[in-house]
Amino acid sequence: MICFLTSSTVLPGTDELNPANGFLERLRLCMPKPCRAVFVCADPDGFARTDRFAASVKRSFEAAGFSFQSFLVLDRRTQNEAASLIAQANCLVLAGGHVPTQNRFFAQIGLKDCLSGFDGVLIGISAGSMNCASLVYAQPELQGEALDPTYERFLPGLGLTKQMLLPHYQMLKDETLDGLRLMEEITYPDSSGRSFLAMVDGSYLYLENGRETICGEAYRIENGVLSQLCVSGASTIV
Repeated sequence: MICFLTSSTVLPGTDELNPANGFLERLRLCMPKPCRAVFVCADPDGFARTDRFAASVKRSFEAAGFSFQSFLVLDRRTQNEAASLIAQANCLVLAGGHVPTQNRFFAQIGLKDCLSGFDGVLIGISAGSMNCASLVYAQPELQGEALDPTYERFLPGLGLTKQMLLPHYQMLKDETLDGLRLMEEITYPDSSGRSFLAMVDGSYLYLENGRETICGEAYRIENGVLSQLCVSGASTIV
């Protein structure tokens, strides 16, 4: 399995795949032909939003010259077919969305077990990338989550990477939630005894043959300290 764990696959405000940091070049080398894709949702009951997101992702790849023999959606409507859909696929796209909601759905359909024999290309987008970790950091996102003592910030994931990913760092670094600075007052304290990998849009974690490579601008947040791990246009094994 080859994995592209992205913050975002497209250029901001467009449906155009972002070529930065060798993303398109690597995709063109490894995307299967014919490509049988399955788009795994973030919200299993948000049918309209999932269909729009799936259509947008498909358009962006087709506009870049990729073609699909099939492009199927895996959500509540098809969850009973999860194992067979994934067995027949050679490309999986894990959607962005609310991390805990997607995490629960992945557990419900047994996605981790389904991936044990998967030998294709997996593309994660935002939450989809985050949920690929062995231990997922579900950074509070919705109003009330930062102050909710029952909100679980660490969840079991798919086990494809040891990195706890934080996408969209360029946007989140100045955000506030529930009256708290998202990074300085929530995420930095949560990194005590732990290590997070923060990526900006256009950067991605590339997994192949057991090697994990961060491509593009990225930062390490560890024990409350932020340090730059990689710069745009470069790559670093992590």
